[in-house]
Parts: sequence; structure tokens; C-alpha cells
Amino acid sequence: MKLYCLSNDPNKPCHVLTFREITLMLDCGLSMQSVLNFLPLSFVSSNRLLNLPIWMPNDVSDTDLEGELRENGDRIFIDSPPEFCPPLDKLIDFSQVDVILISNYLCMMALPFITEGTGFQGRVYATEPTLQIGRLLLEELVTYVEQCPKTNFATQWKNFVHKLPYPLSDSFKPKSWKQIYNMTSVNASLSRIQMVGYNEKIDVYGALQVLCTSSGYNLGSSNWIITSDHEKIVYLSGSSTLTTHPRPMDHHALKNADVLIMTDLTQTPISNPDSMLGLLCVVVSLTLRGGGNALIPCYPSGVIYDLFECLSIKMQDLGVQNCPMFFISPVADMSLAYSNILAEWLSSAKQNRVYVPDEPFPHAVLLRNSKLKHFKHIYSDGFSTDFQEPCVVFCGHPSLRFGDVVQFIELWGNNPRNCIVFTEPDFDYIEALAPYQPIQMKVAHCAIDTSLNFTQANKLIKDLKPATLVVPECYTQPPVSAPNLTELVIENSPDRTLIPYKWGEVINLPLKRKQGQIFIENDVAQKIVPVEVKPGVSLSSVTGALNVKDNVHNMKSCGNTALECKLQPKEIRYEWGTLNVTEFLQKLSQEGIVDAKVEPIGNGVMIHLQDEDALIQIEDNCTHVLCNSDEKIRMQLRNILMQCLKKF
Repeated sequence: MKLYCLSNDPNKPCHVLTFREITLMLDCGLSMQSVLNFLPLSFVSSNRLLNLPIWMPNDVSDTDLEGELRENGDRIFIDSPPEFCPPLDKLIDFSQVDVILISNYLCMMALPFITEGTGFQGRVYATEPTLQIGRLLLEELVTYVEQCPKTNFATQWKNFVHKLPYPLSDSFKPKSWKQIYNMTSVNASLSRIQMVGYNEKIDVYGALQVLCTSSGYNLGSSNWIITSDHEKIVYLSGSSTLTTHPRPMDHHALKNADVLIMTDLTQTPISNPDSMLGLLCVVVSLTLRGGGNALIPCYPSGVIYDLFECLSIKMQDLGVQNCPMFFISPVADMSLAYSNILAEWLSSAKQNRVYVPDEPFPHAVLLRNSKLKHFKHIYSDGFSTDFQEPCVVFCGHPSLRFGDVVQFIELWGNNPRNCIVFTEPDFDYIEALAPYQPIQMKVAHCAIDTSLNFTQANKLIKDLKPATLVVPECYTQPPVSAPNLTELVIENSPDRTLIPYKWGEVINLPLKRKQGQIFIENDVAQKIVPVEVKPGVSLSSVTGALNVKDNVHNMKSCGNTALECKLQPKEIRYEWGTLNVTEFLQKLSQEGIVDAKVEPIGNGVMIHLQDEDALIQIEDNCTHVLCNSDEKIRMQLRNILMQCLKKF
């Protein structure tokens, strides 16, 4: 079993697991840290941004670079549409991926990069909320970038990274960064997703079974359990033991795994989500009492539902309940609607409200009472009429590089009575604000991350008792923000193996197939005569025709197989040895198959027969014959292949 790490961000994971000749992709998160190096996109021209001075390295006179970089304070920014860091595509051929398992809607933002234009033909599995809310996040991101087109595309700076100041000098593989996909690619990738329910067993080409269980992190979030006849692998990503609006985490099914892969732990290890939520409510309420406005950059789903609920209660307690809340996003209406109809994915407390009947979330009441109003954009019809100050505005994007939040910072940034409150942990708030400096509005950092902290993770691992634990290398060292807190690590234990990994690595996991399941026909089984070779151990030879199809092994007597190989016992031969590709090609030619094209792959070769529409994949320990359900061609190729093996 091998594990490939394709993402440099453990909170936007993307892994590939190869096991039993199946290639599984575990999540396809998209790292957006790269966008912090770009100037914000504004759909209303900003003179301040347009007039930022052009910056050039002292010893570089390349005219193609001129105008690509601009300076604000001590920071250098790229004047170009933002680029994103997709999962690494050099370690694995995405066309070879059989199945993609998506844990939650925050871990699927790279899906169009992986499935479109790569030859991907596999299956994608996710829960209904992950699909529906993931669609909203993808649509919002594309809308934000496309609504502010730029004519200039900066590319030359990537050739001078070593001459640029920090943090551009530390840019992570900038030549692999990509422009955002379009809605055509988004829709095509989402159409591949097959929806699954919790604890629903999915067969993967007869070799494996996968099922998802609730992870408690957000609506529809999942942990995945991958099993074969004798092995169990658990993939734990984006999980929470807190009681909020999603269905609680189900950890019983995760126990006693041969391998547990854990990622996507908290990004705020020294902060408590409850205390951060309380601080946010106090900061916003006091800002409103002082006549200022509160701006909260956010995603259109997730913790925002809890913010509506808690903030409305606190505002009433402090006497500012008449100040309106505005939720502005291209998908705001759909997000609010979905949250109220996905009842089966909610906690029991929220579900019980549905059966009263009542709306599961208080924001439905806030909408009816006009305490909460939603719009697609600040230029949408009716917004200027309904807008009043002081108010609370929820809008995107948390990076502050695109979306309506850019306009609100331009509008409110010079008033010290206003406040911007950061709740999403994905971006460093100082880096996010860098292109807007100097700024007068107050800044509050109340990052709320409900995913597992290190104490909860270590306690959970002890309960789950995996034989092998696989975690990102950064989880085995104290976080950079708190290097002295040595307890903020994943603990090792003598009763399990701990394997760390990092970006770009291929890890060999200590799980090898020791046993397999085979179905034996009655006629064959009756001829088995066990002989005891030592106390408690008996052996017997078995003679029959072994048919392997879709990873299911069936042994039948020779006279009853599709081969009709009516052999007498003395005529039976057993094949063994490795396949000589040159000899195989010669025998194909003798049979009239002359269009074979050979391509090297990994530890073997792939032979493509164009006229027969067939593929033969030959590796060290296995051979696959794929020919689009044409059984006659498959059997012909199989027979030719068997002729090239040694016999006894």
C-alpha cells in the first residue's frame, strides 16, 4: 500500500492511496494561500490600488517584468488575476485515479482541476450536503474572480522569485499555480459526483468497500472507512467532537483500523471556539453601540449559521437588536434555503425543530422579521434601499482579495468606529489586510475552528486503537505560533506505529495483502483432501480453473468454465514466471494483431491495441486485460498471454 501526498496544506488535503490495484484519491482540497500575494480585485475602480507604485528588483532591467509588481508599505503584490495552487500533478496521473472520496465541501475546491482535461474516468463519492453546498462555494469563487476581469496577466515575475522580497521569495511552486476554472468545468466535475448516505456501503470494482460516517464538522461532513476482506483503513479528515448544528461524530465504526490516516486538525490550536464566539459577539455588539459597522468576511456556509444565531441573541441582550444584519453572496439565497431543508444531516436538537414543525435555524425567523437580509451583490436591486447603518455585514471572500468585502473595506476602512472581525481560520489576517494598509477601522481576530484540537485528537486515537497512525509531519512538532507548547503534537505510543509524511512524499504503508477470498465450486471442493503436515496445519492441492473478474476470484472445475477446457487430469498445466513482452508481441503479430503500441508505466508497460479497442497493462505482479466487455477478444488475448508463460 502506498500513500501519495499531493497538497502542501494539511487543512486542504489531497492524498492518493493505492491498494489492491485500486487508486483512491482522498479529498481534493485547493490551497488558496497563494492569492494573498495578489492585489485585490475590485469591480469599482480603486484609485488607491491603481496608483500604487510599480516595483522592480534593483539588478533587473527586464522590460517584460515592468508593471507586474506593485508596492504598498513593505509588501510587494502581483498586479494580475489571482492564481491558485492545485494539488501536485507530477506524482500521479489523474487519469489513473479510480475513485475520489470527498470528506466535506471545504475539501473539494480542486475537483475541476483534477477531473476536467486530465482524462479522468473514475467515480466521485460525496454526501448530498457536500455536493450541494460545495456547488455553492465553487460557484461563488468563480463568480468573484470572473466579475472583475483583468487584461494584464503577470507571468515574468515567476522567473525572478529568488530576487523578490519575502514572502514572494518563499512562494510555493509558483510555476504550478493556475488561474481559476470556469463554470463549465465546475458543472462538468460536479456531474460526476454520486451521492451517498452515512453507513451506505459502496463496492469499488469488487476489490474494496467504502462507507462514510458522520465527522461532526459541518453539514454532511464524513470520515471514510475503506475495507477489503481482511484489511481496514480509516481516513479521518475535518472532524469535530463539539455539539453544533451538524450531526455528531460517529467514531464507533472507526475503531481497530489497520491504518488510520488523520489530517485537517485545528488551525487555531491555542484558541477555544466557544470563547472566540463569545468574543466576536461582544466586539460586534459594542461596535454597533458605538455607532460603527461590523464587517465579517466569511464563506457562504458553515459556522456562519451559528454566528447568525448567537449574534442575534447577544445583540438583543445589549440593546442593539434593531441594527440589521446583511448576508451578501452570489449564493446567499441558496445557502440559507439548503440549510433548512437538509434536516437529516443536522444534530438531533435541530432535527426535532423540523418535526414540531419549525425551522431548524433561527435565521429563518430573522429573515421573516427583516433582521437579516440577503443579497447577491452590493449592486443588487433593493440593496441601496434597504441598507442602513450601523449594521453587520457578512460577505466574502475571507482572503479579502475578491468579492464584495473589497468594496466594504474601501467604504469603511478610514473610520475608526467601524470594525472588521476575522472568523475564518484559513488566512492570516495580517497578510489579508496588507494591501489595504494603512487602515483606520478596528481589527478583531476571532478565528473559530471547530475541528479537532490536539488534545481531542490524542484522546480519540487512544479510543480508536489503530495499528498504524499516519499524520502530516507538522503534527509531530509544536505549531510555529506556539513553539514552546510541546503538548500540541500528536503523541506516539509503543502499541502503534506512527508514520509522518510531508508534501510530495510517497509513503509505503505497512499493510500487505496476506489473505484473500476465493469462491470454490462444490465439484472442486469435494475433491479437496487435506493432509496434516504438522499439528493443527493441513495442506491440500486444488485443481481447477481460476476465473478472476472485477477482483472476484471464482474457482470452477475445468469442464464447467467458459473456456470449455475439457482437460483430463494428466493434461493439466500450471503456468508460472514473468511475461516476456517481446515474445508476447510476436505472438500477437502471429495472430494478426499488428497495431500494438507499447508505453512504459511505473514498473511495467501498457500495450494499446487500437483496432481491437483493448488495453493490456503488465506490471511486476499483475496483468490486466481491458477490452470494453468484448469477452471474445479478452479470451483471445488471455490465451496468447498464457502461451508466453512457463508451465509445469
